[in-house]
Amino acid sequence: MSPERLYEILSRYAESQGIQLNKDRQYVMEIIQGLLKNEQRYGYRSCPCRLATGIMQRDADIICPCVYKDPDIKEYGSCYCGLYVSKQWNDGNIPHKVVPERRSL
Repeated sequence: MSPERLYEILSRYAESQGIQLNKDRQYVMEIIQGLLKNEQRYGYRSCPCRLATGIMQRDADIICPCVYKDPDIKEYGSCYCGLYVSKQWNDGNIPHKVVPERRSL
């Protein structure tokens, strides 16, 4: 799949969830490249901002969109890697804080 095609898919997904992709398109494309690289490596799109084991069952929580996305956006306006954000975050109406890692291994 091309990065542009995945961008379209993720954008539609975000819209269906009432959120947005980060307005920094260059940054989003870097995340998308990481997702596609992880898909080639492991066979699934694990979050490129976290270390994957290569074992799908162990990484299920970090397959994009990860299970931490909703609580991260609710609390910080952004997911851990900054791919998915709230409209308020994109508009600069809430502070851009570092989202802490919720995953425990």
